[in-house]
Amino acid sequence: MGSFIVNEKMPTELKTSDFFYDLPHELIAQHPADKRDGSRLLVVNRNDGSVEHKHFYDIVDYINSNDVLVINDSKVIPARLYGKLSAKTHADIELLLLRSQSLDMWECLVKPGKRAKLGSKFVFGDGLLYGEVVDIVTEGNRILKFDYDRVKYKSIYEILSIIGLMPLPPYITEKPKDSSRYQTVYAKEEGSAAAPTAGLHFTPELLDKLKAKGVVIAPVMLHVGLGTFRPVKCERVDEHIMHTEYFSISAESAEIINKRRAAGGRVICVGTTSTRVLESVADENGVLHECHGDTGIFIYPGYKFKIVNMLITNFHLPESTLLMLVSAFYTRDDMMRVYRTAVDEKYRFFSFGDAMLIQ
Repeated sequence: MGSFIVNEKMPTELKTSDFFYDLPHELIAQHPADKRDGSRLLVVNRNDGSVEHKHFYDIVDYINSNDVLVINDSKVIPARLYGKLSAKTHADIELLLLRSQSLDMWECLVKPGKRAKLGSKFVFGDGLLYGEVVDIVTEGNRILKFDYDRVKYKSIYEILSIIGLMPLPPYITEKPKDSSRYQTVYAKEEGSAAAPTAGLHFTPELLDKLKAKGVVIAPVMLHVGLGTFRPVKCERVDEHIMHTEYFSISAESAEIINKRRAAGGRVICVGTTSTRVLESVADENGVLHECHGDTGIFIYPGYKFKIVNMLITNFHLPESTLLMLVSAFYTRDDMMRVYRTAVDEKYRFFSFGDAMLIQ
C-alpha cells in the first residue's frame, strides 16, 4: 500500500486563469444522450492538430486490435443523505459521504457545518441510520461513525440503497429519469461520490465490438471523491494541493497492460481517473505492478506522461484540475483551441455531455 503525491514543477509559471474559457449555459448537458454511445465524439490528433467530428460509437475505428483499454470500474453510491440533528431542535442536515475510513466510519461533507460539532448525533431515514461526529477534518468535512440494525442489514450500502440519493453535480439541475445513466455499465466496486464520466458513453455492445476486434479491457479502480472536482483557488496552478483518493490496480490488470505495451500496443485510458491511477503507479520505464493506496497526483502542463498513449475524456469545467490534466496531455494552447471549437460546434459539456478522444 502506498501514498502518491506528485506535483512536478512546470517549465513556466501558469495561472489558474490561463484555463478559463467562456461556456454558454445552454451547453451544459442536463441529461444524457438518448443512447449512451450516441453522444458526439470530438477526435483530436496531436500530431497534426486536426480535429474530426464523430459519434461515440465510431471510437471502434480509432482503437487497434493490439491496444489495451483501461477503465475505472468504481461504482457511484447513493451518497447524499438528508436527516435531522437528533437533539431538541431536530434541525435539518445534509450529508455527502466522501470516502470510507472503515465500513461504518466515513469522511463526510456536512451542510451546514456549524451543526456538526464534535459529538453531534444525526438520524436519517426515520431511524434506519444514525451518525455521530467523531472527528473534525476541515471546515465542512467530518468523520462520522454510523450505526444501524446489523442483523437486518448486511452493510451501510444496503441502507444507502434505501434512503440515499445519487450525488449529482450542482450544475445538473434536472433530476434524471433513469439514475442508472449516472453509472457506467461496468461499475463494480462501490465507493465513488461521483461518476467517472468518460465511461458513461460505453455500452455492453460497444465493449463487445472492441473485444471481438482483439482489444483487451483492463479494469483499475479509483473512488472518485471531491478531490477530483475541488475548485482551484490558488492564483498559481502549482500551489494547488489535491485531496487524496483511494485506488487499486490488480496484478492481472498490471500484467495485461505491461504485455500489450511491450508488444507495441497503445495504452488507452477511459477518463482522467484511470489516467491518474496508471501515472501514479508506473515506474520511470512505464512498467506497472499490483498496488493500492491513496493518490494525490496532480497532473498539469509540464508533467511527462510515463505510460498513457491515448485519452478518452469528457469536456471539463473551466479552471478545473481535469482541464489542466488534459492540457498536459496535449498543450494548454492547443487544448484551449479545441475547447473553443467544441463551443463553436455546440458540443454538450460536463458529466452528461459529449466526449473527446485525444490521440
